[in-house]
Amino acid sequence: MERFKYVLSHIAVLGDIVGNITLSLPEDVHSEMRSFSDVRWSEVARKAIIDKLETLKLAESLAQKSKLTMKDVEEFSKKIKSSAARRMRIEGSH
Repeated sequence: MERFKYVLSHIAVLGDIVGNITLSLPEDVHSEMRSFSDVRWSEVARKAIIDKLETLKLAESLAQKSKLTMKDVEEFSKKIKSSAARRMRIEGSH
C-alpha cells in the first residue's frame, strides 16, 4: 500500500497570503523534494497551477471563437503543456 505525506504550502502573491493548498504526495516524492532544499516548491506548484489555468482559459476561448473540434483543442493544450514544462525546466535550472 502506498503511503502519502501531506505537505502544507502557502501561496503568496506580493507578500500577502491569498490562499493555501495541502498536497498529498507519496513519501518517496516528498523525500526527493527534501533533497532539493533550495527549490521553493510552493513556487513550483503556484506556477504549475497558473500555467494550467492559462491553458484551460486559452483552450476555452479558442473553442468558443473557432470551429476547432474538441480533439483540436486537446492537441493544442498538449502542445502548450509541453512548452510550459520546458519553460519550467529552463527556469528551474537557473
